[in-house]
Amino acid sequence: MRKESLAFLGGVILFQQLTVLPDILWALLLPLLVPLFFVLPGYRVVIIVASAFLWTLWHANMILATALDPAHEGVDLVVQGQIADIPEKFSKSVRFRFAVDSMTYLGKAHQAPGLVRLSWYGRAPALNAGERWQLKIRLKQPHGFMNPGGFDYEGWLYQNRLRATGYVRKDPANQHLIGGDARFSLNALRQDVLKSITAALPDNASRGIVTALAIGVRKEISLHQWKVLTMTGTSHLVAISGLHIGLVAGMCFLITSRLWSRMGSLPLYWPSSKVAALAAMLGATVYAALAGFSIPTQRALVMVVVVMLSLLLQRQRRSGDILASALLLVLMFDPLAVMSAGFWLSFTAVAVILFTMSNRLAWRGWMRWGRIHLVMALGLAPLLLVFFQQVPLLSPLANFVAVPLVSLIVVPLVMAGTLSLLFLPALGQLLLNLATIILNQLLLPTLDWLAVQDIALWRQHAPLAWTLFPAGIGALLLLSPRGIPGRWIGILWLLPMLMLTPPRPKEGELWFTLLDVGQGLAAVVRTRDHVMVYDAGPRFSRRFDAGSAVLLPFFRHYGISYIDLLVLGHGDSDHIGGAEALFENIDIGLVISSVPEKIDRHTPVPRGVVNECGSGQQWRWNGIAFRIIHPVEGDESAGNNASCVLQIGPPGNRILLTGDIEKGTERRLVENFGQDLRARFLVVPHHGSKTSSSTGFLTAVRPEYALIPAGYRNRFGLPAAEVTLRYADAGARQFNTAHDGAVSLQLDSMGGFDAPKSYRQENLRYWHWQ
Repeated sequence: MRKESLAFLGGVILFQQLTVLPDILWALLLPLLVPLFFVLPGYRVVIIVASAFLWTLWHANMILATALDPAHEGVDLVVQGQIADIPEKFSKSVRFRFAVDSMTYLGKAHQAPGLVRLSWYGRAPALNAGERWQLKIRLKQPHGFMNPGGFDYEGWLYQNRLRATGYVRKDPANQHLIGGDARFSLNALRQDVLKSITAALPDNASRGIVTALAIGVRKEISLHQWKVLTMTGTSHLVAISGLHIGLVAGMCFLITSRLWSRMGSLPLYWPSSKVAALAAMLGATVYAALAGFSIPTQRALVMVVVVMLSLLLQRQRRSGDILASALLLVLMFDPLAVMSAGFWLSFTAVAVILFTMSNRLAWRGWMRWGRIHLVMALGLAPLLLVFFQQVPLLSPLANFVAVPLVSLIVVPLVMAGTLSLLFLPALGQLLLNLATIILNQLLLPTLDWLAVQDIALWRQHAPLAWTLFPAGIGALLLLSPRGIPGRWIGILWLLPMLMLTPPRPKEGELWFTLLDVGQGLAAVVRTRDHVMVYDAGPRFSRRFDAGSAVLLPFFRHYGISYIDLLVLGHGDSDHIGGAEALFENIDIGLVISSVPEKIDRHTPVPRGVVNECGSGQQWRWNGIAFRIIHPVEGDESAGNNASCVLQIGPPGNRILLTGDIEKGTERRLVENFGQDLRARFLVVPHHGSKTSSSTGFLTAVRPEYALIPAGYRNRFGLPAAEVTLRYADAGARQFNTAHDGAVSLQLDSMGGFDAPKSYRQENLRYWHWQ
């Protein structure tokens, strides 16, 4: 079973590397492979790999078949359907999943895109899961940022079967309809439970954790709490997944077994172990249902069912075979599970526990409990570095304290309190408050203290892909029993992952990346020993900005821990919105801006003052020249025209960063610098607006490559069609972050260069926007 399960996993992974989705007709070969499995026993591994490949192909086509027609992007559509999940309330909007049953455009019916993700801005009415609505909406195809180290939002949408995103238009057509089927009645019940918990715990700091443990709703967990949980390696405790599903199943098994064994002659006809196994599956299923059968809970439920079926069928199977069976069933149920970090971490965690705890007779009591967390930390460290570029070093200590508190005290109190709210509200409120007292007075203060320790977190660059293999061997050796000779050699196997750093520029080289931050601007410039950031991108909401979502992951990916210079070209929110996240999370040597007073007021800079940028400032890093050519001293330009304009590189091989300057400033630059404006690479002014990129300016700059920082289907319609035509007429090859993702290039002080590369094209997968 182990070999077969790994072969199936291999076939799924192989399919996930495709850049284009094959025709679904290939899946018709799948039934033909079943008899071959029995006829050709020597080729079973190959047949299983092929079967997994075709099985994933069928799943992928079923999901992507409901893709939104590009002709229906950005136009008013009238849809009818049901709210599919508990709506998320924010200060100025409500976000929810909507199952579209019918869709019309200009009065004519069209194919519905299935499940979509909508936002209702402004004063939205009360929305409840399961309700049927008619809405006027605008949609766009799944599209997200594409940057090194960044989150694959398009992959997340695909994995969650969301085939479009959009927003509700303010229109009389929006109305609550009568009726609706029972597809989403479970989520309607969960929302009622959420309202009851909210009423029972008003203004309680730990209410978000309680709702996460009760019904899997984690949106009310504060940013500070998330940070502490992440730094201590305890974020898994607020996810209804393997640990909690297994705990509920175990409690149901134990209680039922004890009670059934005292039921007179009944155990003679139906053994208590079988009844307890059924009760465990039922309890796990109910808890998973409370969590909305989210992907992690589905995975955990399958694992519980496999274990309990072994007891029901009285099959004596090795723990490794049970784990392999669970892996196979999870992949057959949802082959897209491999796209989730949680899939790899959960199965690896169980494998580590089985490998290290089996037949270790010397491990007893608290020593056994403590060592579980130690071996888990070591076994999961390589994967944590791959997925998150960090390892919480104090997680064994944090989990040693937190797991029993949460699993044995808080979760039972939360579950009992939640159920009691339905019948005895006063008792339910009491039990939930007891749970929050433990959280607020004991657990969270302990985790807070651990999180601020200097050794709390190990951060480093993203490991090179091939180093995961030797690191796995190293972890396996270090976790081996004491009798195995040469276990210490495992440390040597770990060294490539820890010591081999990503490539960096050589002396006289410069690496430039125009990041994909949507409708905004952020660029990173690297020489051998220095890092400069030009603008920090937009801020989208209190919890989401380009600094935390794009720039910081980029720095973690490449192991960058210090910014020598941050240039905030001007004060518009699409250029400085991400700056606060940078100030809070990474050391910065110097900040310059054309509007220092605005930066200080809206984004306070630790340790000092923002310097003003101005023409004539210049410096050299590792043989690469930098020169600011605007604004000029005495120039009364304001707003967009006050942007810092920066030249980088030698004449004839320059990058020109222009911010949001408009035609008036372009004209003055041409008058002041003439042919000295010549640049091979031009970051297009003002995102390609008609107010910029004048013919005279392009004649002076003569760019070979035009890099356009713009958001996909942005509300300004940028870049303007006449501007892109102007660049085409000038012979410039155009790159647009909305279509290409992050755009990177290299140049050197001797005039050499590498043409820009599109991160989206180089990392394309079949589920990505193309």
